[in-house]
Amino acid sequence: MNKQLSVFLLLWWASLSWVQAQANKDLVQVTDLLKIKQVGAVALSPDGKQVAFTVTTVEPDPEKKTDFRYSTHLFLQPVNKSQEARQLTYGKDNATQPAWSPDGKQLAFVRVAEGKPQIFLLSFAGGEPMQLTKFKYGASQPRWSPNGRQLLFTSGIALNELLSDSTLNPTRDLPKWSYEKPGFFQNENLKVNTAKPNPDGSLAEIRGYLDQNEKDQKAKVINQLRFQEESTTSSNLNLSHIFLIDAKPGATPKDLTAGFLSSSNANFLPNGKQVIFDGDMDETENPTRAQDNAIYIVNTDGTGLKQLIGKKGMSYSGNSVSPSGKWIAFQYSPSNEVRIPALGLMPVGGKASDLVTIAHDRNKSNLVWSENDKYVYFTSPSNGGVLLNRTDVKKRKVEPLTEVNKGVGSFDLQKDQLAYVITQIANPNELYAASADGKKEVRLTSLNQDWVSQKKLSQPEKHTFTNAKGQTIEYWVMKPTNFVAGQKYPLLLEIHGGPTAMWGPGENSMWHEYQYFTARGYGVVYANPRGSGGYGEEFMRANIKDWGAGPASDVLTALDKTVAEGWADTSKLAITGGSYGGYLVSWILGHDKRFKAACSQRGVYDLSTFFGEGNAWRLVPNYFGGYPWEQEHKGIIQSESPLTYVQNITTPLIIFHGENDLRTGVIQSEMLYKSLKVLNRPVEYVRHPGATHEITRAGNNRQRIDQMLRTYEFFERYMQAK
Repeated sequence: MNKQLSVFLLLWWASLSWVQAQANKDLVQVTDLLKIKQVGAVALSPDGKQVAFTVTTVEPDPEKKTDFRYSTHLFLQPVNKSQEARQLTYGKDNATQPAWSPDGKQLAFVRVAEGKPQIFLLSFAGGEPMQLTKFKYGASQPRWSPNGRQLLFTSGIALNELLSDSTLNPTRDLPKWSYEKPGFFQNENLKVNTAKPNPDGSLAEIRGYLDQNEKDQKAKVINQLRFQEESTTSSNLNLSHIFLIDAKPGATPKDLTAGFLSSSNANFLPNGKQVIFDGDMDETENPTRAQDNAIYIVNTDGTGLKQLIGKKGMSYSGNSVSPSGKWIAFQYSPSNEVRIPALGLMPVGGKASDLVTIAHDRNKSNLVWSENDKYVYFTSPSNGGVLLNRTDVKKRKVEPLTEVNKGVGSFDLQKDQLAYVITQIANPNELYAASADGKKEVRLTSLNQDWVSQKKLSQPEKHTFTNAKGQTIEYWVMKPTNFVAGQKYPLLLEIHGGPTAMWGPGENSMWHEYQYFTARGYGVVYANPRGSGGYGEEFMRANIKDWGAGPASDVLTALDKTVAEGWADTSKLAITGGSYGGYLVSWILGHDKRFKAACSQRGVYDLSTFFGEGNAWRLVPNYFGGYPWEQEHKGIIQSESPLTYVQNITTPLIIFHGENDLRTGVIQSEMLYKSLKVLNRPVEYVRHPGATHEITRAGNNRQRIDQMLRTYEFFERYMQAK
């Protein structure tokens, strides 16, 4: 028997075995969304023998019987599976961000207390968790000192609070950057006004009255460039500071980054006497305008602040200190461009000229050093999966440790032990362990295994083609779960957001939606068009000044090639997408008539309006070269806006938007809906009260189910029509 025939028979047998195993199983239901449990943060004990991790579940809301709430708690699992995972925290208050003490006897974690995140300590000797911090500004991101006697934490402080805080700002200093309040100079308006509020009094008393109205939330006075949050607007300017606190009750935190810049991601050097952190670079630039970041070092007594690396027009971030304390790893890129950050290494005592760059043309997350300084581990999206990689520091070579058809989430490394979260088609989320080289992999949890193993699933089939730019486009086809050869089925084209997102078998946010639609008898096809992440910088930049026609060609070609397989009913084609995917759905509808029904979720439809109302507005100058009022850019911004072609849209369309979504903004969806209604086109508009841009990923679960069912029901109105 030749080798090719042997391989064919092996694959055939595996496929047959899988089909037989799927027989007589239940189909995925919409309410299965409520069953999915997700591992969040992962932290290995210093000896690598136990892993602490968070699990988020969806639970009935005890106060609203028809609603649900998210619950996140800490669990502990031996990596040798000598016993089942043990739950460490309970109650209605969530527990997040676990961090082991160096001796392995305590866990620090974060829990909300009296409305603020605070750090708690849990001793494995027994007893209830002890609240360590009671800091009025809150505390998060705990990091233990090497001797276990102190912790670092990060806290967000509003500028007006920092200005008047006698402990953090005893000399009543003012920022060197301008607050940008018109008519005032040298930040004189930031000085504390001691006049008694009086609307009929002097100018100082009138200003005191107006200030009181702001405090009482009767007015928002906005002077900063960055004022849009995810769900509301804010006139506050918040700064992030790093604090040091003794690991004992009643200790007073010490501010290591005093002043009017933001700092984060603090890490001790092994000597315990110095801290390295990421921070804003220019003390003369308003933080809401600042895009440049640098990496700093400071002594634990607050002296000796020094910039290790920074440069105007550049962003350096994500620092990770090697166990020896000799090296730092970080990422860097131009501050305000569509780029993939480079992986950099530098001696702690070195100069910028000592920078070593390790080539890896993918985005990178969570840099972690091996114990001997030999490797740096990180995750990166690639070709439909999220890989766990390690790079040999001396050889400067990146080695993938996991498969491209899976997605690795959080991970940690201690000694020669790895622990990480995996998403795959067979199971949306579980915790795994492996040796430091990625071998001897073992599943540690059964959070979803038991119920998912009883479900009949659709398996994605990967395909590729070459687009007009000569790029390889990957796409995946999922046939209906109960597919029968010779029958015809509706086909749904799914489009991702970003535009630098990436979909594939290792992407967890779409696991349930894909399986739901295939269970309802739809085929599903999704692609990573030009501009997607996971394929390198050139590919990611291929949609600059081309958000519409080029990417549309890529996803429609994937659809055409799926239709060419012969099982799709071409009279029952549907399309959906969210965020940038909503943009591309509406663009396609203005240029193509093939779809029977369409759904556009939290999309961008008019780029000029998006610049004004969305907090992701920098996408406009980054992708289209400038601003809506600039003559040389006005034309392309208008021609790349789907609303420009609204008169061509005749496909029945349902539009979704969260009422509090300020990432893309809601006004554009109103514009699209209103325009289509004026044109007397078949359109329905659904607003979800209180929902943000994250509605389908981490939003209210009744609203998540509502949106999925409304999409399906809307499609069925037209799929069933004769």
